[in-house]
Amino acid sequence: MVYPLLTEARATGKKLLAVLIDPDKARRDNLRQLADYANAGNVDVFLWGGSLVNAPQAEYYLKLLKSSLNGTPIILFPGSVYQLDAQADALFLLSLISGRNPDLLIGRHVQVASRIKQMKLEAIPTGYILIDGGKPTSVSYMSNTTPIPADKPPIAAATALAGEQLGMKVIYMDAGSGAQHPIAGKVIKAVRNEVGLPIVVGGGIRTPARAALALEAGADMIVVGNGLEKDSNWLPELAAAVRAASTSDPELKTAGAGVHDK
Repeated sequence: MVYPLLTEARATGKKLLAVLIDPDKARRDNLRQLADYANAGNVDVFLWGGSLVNAPQAEYYLKLLKSSLNGTPIILFPGSVYQLDAQADALFLLSLISGRNPDLLIGRHVQVASRIKQMKLEAIPTGYILIDGGKPTSVSYMSNTTPIPADKPPIAAATALAGEQLGMKVIYMDAGSGAQHPIAGKVIKAVRNEVGLPIVVGGGIRTPARAALALEAGADMIVVGNGLEKDSNWLPELAAAVRAASTSDPELKTAGAGVHDK
């Protein structure tokens, strides 16, 4: 089971680092390097998915990643119903609660409910909230929804609270792949003050310093993707910042804050 990893982190104050892999952009050498980093303790979770996923070798790449890992879980982060794969350890069952597209609130879930059950995938009901990251992104275009304005923390907080009341088990706040700006700390903090669920934050986190700010504001897990597709050599620095945010030792927190900001 993967969900207890998130709830335990929330309960203990441990911060988690997730790496999002888009199968359309995956490369054999990059996947193996990321697996090596994970096996060395620098990655807590992999997310697998993208807006399109046209690559015919996506299933093969997932198998390659899975076989290269020593227990690091892989959670599906699907952009469509066609991206389900029983090789994964769990599924973020996304409901786009920041939008008003009924297909992404419940419609597509009905279409694949039986398939998820047959695959025996651990489904984690996830309230997915898009926040404006400064420019249009693939997810806002493909979902045909408008992100919550970046300067409206109360709207984000009320949306997350509604998701919790509806039975979501995770809140995932996303500025979108390639976002110009990461989600502001005041927005994350507003959501943290309203809900007790694990909070995942992604989009625009391209430096250890940005990761530290999101974690300090209340994120339990941060997600990076674009910044690692061409160069994953800074992943250990990022992991160090995440580990520093997990500890109550002032000296370690200071060391983490000083990690090189690319």
